[in-house]
Amino acid sequence: QVQFVESGGGSVQPGGSLRLSCTVSGISTDYYALGWFRQAPGKEREGVACISTSSPYTYTYYADSVKGRFTISKGDVKDTVYLQMNSLQTEDTDVYLCNANLWTRDLRVSRNFWGEGTLVTVSS
Repeated sequence: QVQFVESGGGSVQPGGSLRLSCTVSGISTDYYALGWFRQAPGKEREGVACISTSSPYTYTYYADSVKGRFTISKGDVKDTVYLQMNSLQTEDTDVYLCNANLWTRDLRVSRNFWGEGTLVTVSS
């Protein structure tokens, strides 16, 4: 069973920073990516950032709206992923959900697993 422990959400003023943390357990494949999505009420869920360290398929991804402001990284603890969010803006206010995207060895099938989410509020 894939499980998530998320933390780091809160309230911050515009221009401030937060760091989200997500520790994932129960991953049973060698090929997977970890990342963060966000979703506001009544809107579609959108990808924010993700990272894969599953050799040789290593990559990072950022949504255009957060490039240069957010940084995703893996921690020293296995399968812990961080999202450093700088220069936060009011439009960044959302519930942020940790995501694990798992692939079979032949890369034919993927499965998504989701954390409960942590609320980020940016207001003056």
